[in-house]
Amino acid sequence: MDGGDATELRSWLAAVSALTAAVNAGRGLRDVLDLVAATARELLGLDFCGVLVPDPAERNLVIAGWSGLTEEYVARVNSDRPVRLEAGASGGAPSSRAYRSGRPCAVADISREPDFIWGGVAREQGYRSMLSVPLVTASGVIGTLNSYRSAVHEFGHEEVDRLQLLAEHAALAISSARVLDDLRDQRDLVMRSEEIHERLLRVAVRAGGVEGIAGALHDLLGAPVLVQGVRGELLAQAGDPPTPENPLAPEDLLDAGADRRAPEAGLVRERGPHVVADVVLEGEVAARVWVPGRAGALAPLDRRALEHASIVLSLELLRRRTALEVEQNLRGDLLADLLAGADPMSPSVRDRAGLLGHDLARDHLTLVAQVTAGGRPAPAGAIQRALAEAVALAAGVRPRPLVAVHRDVIVALWPVAATGPAAGRPAADALRRSVRAARGVDDATVAVSDPAQRDVLNAYRTARGALTVAGHAGRSGSTITLDDLGVAGLLLQLGDPVRLRAYAGRTLGALIRYDHDHGAALLRTLRTYLDSGMDRHLTARALTLHPNTVSQRLRRIEALTGLDLRSSQAVVDARAALIVLDVAEGADAARDRA
Repeated sequence: MDGGDATELRSWLAAVSALTAAVNAGRGLRDVLDLVAATARELLGLDFCGVLVPDPAERNLVIAGWSGLTEEYVARVNSDRPVRLEAGASGGAPSSRAYRSGRPCAVADISREPDFIWGGVAREQGYRSMLSVPLVTASGVIGTLNSYRSAVHEFGHEEVDRLQLLAEHAALAISSARVLDDLRDQRDLVMRSEEIHERLLRVAVRAGGVEGIAGALHDLLGAPVLVQGVRGELLAQAGDPPTPENPLAPEDLLDAGADRRAPEAGLVRERGPHVVADVVLEGEVAARVWVPGRAGALAPLDRRALEHASIVLSLELLRRRTALEVEQNLRGDLLADLLAGADPMSPSVRDRAGLLGHDLARDHLTLVAQVTAGGRPAPAGAIQRALAEAVALAAGVRPRPLVAVHRDVIVALWPVAATGPAAGRPAADALRRSVRAARGVDDATVAVSDPAQRDVLNAYRTARGALTVAGHAGRSGSTITLDDLGVAGLLLQLGDPVRLRAYAGRTLGALIRYDHDHGAALLRTLRTYLDSGMDRHLTARALTLHPNTVSQRLRRIEALTGLDLRSSQAVVDARAALIVLDVAEGADAARDRA
């Protein structure tokens, strides 16, 4: 090896060492790219040199590092005339062919390349020939290393080999620098993310509530923020509301009856022109954070801020829910004591009620709501969701109604003189609408007692009995007042099921015993026959029987009771006995469940 070769070898080794040292020193990707271009230009005696990499969409190659080129030239090429990446390796600019083929591509004289799209800019920069060498790693081609000369030049094999050798080392250095840059970005993102989380958490800890968290998120994003509750209500707003051009669509809003299972697509996602983040509690969406009109415009750190806000909001809503559950348990205990016979006017009971916002010195109606699902009593979970809707309704009424679950129904002691829905049918209708909106509830029946102040227990028993009577009368799924039940409503207020059952037994006792002993349905047949206008064919259709079977049952009923169903007086007696029997069953049920 002569002196010239040794000097050249030392130069190459020094250049490779410099690249390695730059990466090890933690220099950024842009510095490494410029160093690659400068090294190639110096070692090969080039006029200009550039490193080209694909843009994020991988449609073009852009200059990412350079030496000898002007800032203006680089900016013009990248913005106005980037190198378009062709689909194949045989067409397009030399850089595209080198990138697609993984092999060097040279142009000795660009003036003889009529399709060379850089011709005009190249003349301004002042080069006539170029050589593009791919930057190849184990994962594929990551860019090209381009050398430019101001004169026409035929690139020989030795020159191509040298640039390829440098490109191999440069590709490793660039890949390593990218990894380090990504790690630094991730570290910075994590550190900034932790700062955001701590800031939002501090707001919550300092009792800033949902409003404070929304305000902090608005400051972080520099964008409007809305927090929406499970009923579509606005919990908090920071910044301007959505514009008329980008409104929140009705189908985007949560409602009480919606399926609120947490989505599998992640907490933060785009919906139309908006960005939405779900706030999840116990696997269900408890609220939503909206950033109106910002779809496609959030940086990674902004998304992290939304994710952290979602978590902090879930903690805040959990705190609220826990406080509300404790408060609701106290209301349930108070109602249970009243229905166990506690005097509403006793100082201890009135004080407990006053702390919870209830004035028991007023006259109250007792509303009893029974919710159903699939035609049957709703399960406990649906009842609790219906209770939450009823509590939300009561929260807007003053003085506040006392609402709680007692056994398997929702009971509301509704003040006679109150803001909001008027006591009586309007309040019962409002309660029915509220509980029907709960997820898992198909329908509801609400019964209303007459006003009472001290006798809460009997008012409850009357309303609870009215539910039973309404069910026998086929009036489930509606609002029921005592007036609606006619004579049955009056009888319910007697509150003496023993005397009522004795009266019914004198007329229908034989049927009741026969049905019990033989598993028959004579009592149901009689009820259906009377409800069908004493038409045997309509009765048969309602009971899915043959008319002859109905006739046989009616003869059996007459024989057991001594009633002649052709007599108007006998029909009146039978109807009255059925009403009294229903009332007695309702009163019994109310006493058993009080």
